Amino acid sequence: MTVVTDARTRFEGPLPVTLVDGLDRSQDLAVLVDFDGTLAPIVDDPARARPRSGSVALLRRLAEEIGLVGVISGRPLTFLAHHLPAGVALAGLYGLETMVDGERRDHGQGGCWREVIQDLAAHAEAAGPSGMRVERKELSITLHYREHPELADAVGEWAAAEATRSGLDARPARCSWELHPPIPVDKGTAVRELVGEATTVCFIGDDLGDRPAFDALDELGREGRAVLKVAVDSEEADPGLLDTADLVVDGPAQVEALLASLVERLSG
Repeated sequence: MTVVTDARTRFEGPLPVTLVDGLDRSQDLAVLVDFDGTLAPIVDDPARARPRSGSVALLRRLAEEIGLVGVISGRPLTFLAHHLPAGVALAGLYGLETMVDGERRDHGQGGCWREVIQDLAAHAEAAGPSGMRVERKELSITLHYREHPELADAVGEWAAAEATRSGLDARPARCSWELHPPIPVDKGTAVRELVGEATTVCFIGDDLGDRPAFDALDELGREGRAVLKVAVDSEEADPGLLDTADLVVDGPAQVEALLASLVERLSG
């Protein structure tokens, strides 16, 4: 069954009933979390993003107590592994690469796109709209206009044209466009891959790219599992995500508070 809460209920302290029930069978509980805007505050330079230290410590504690703790992100696996503790399952580049129990697994179709991505990244740096920031992610690139919001249309048009030329998929993201290999993976498929047979599943996210994860939880709910969709509110939060969430928290600091409540309940 799905969690019984009103849409857009604000987290103010008590744990949601789904998670409380899940703690009674903690090895069947999966908690999955986005990175940017959820664990880490949004910053102008993506390379400088860091998760809140308190949240990192809490993820480490949770990973010792429950069946699965995972982070699903558009970031590459190398970045996530550098900033997050061992014991936390990782899905980088929306699931093109994963690490569970220290074992790395890359999507079988990803490697053949590396040269295309590298060439496009170099082309973007040399010939993209002036002021656009190019973030290389090994198997994808992100074209940022956060520092120059007036470039939004120009970056979108450039990304669409280059996607057509290269065969890559262009996806809108937070103040950016992403170019990915045309492989059917997203945060929803990553959720499915990680959760296994967990009977209670929680996902916490904030952006357009997190919608497929919410869709995956809806599917798990229809299968009879208990699910909780948590949206992180901010000035840039995706309205559709907020509208379909079971619970809303205010920024990465309150994500940390929710994780702390979980750890406290387990300790109790």
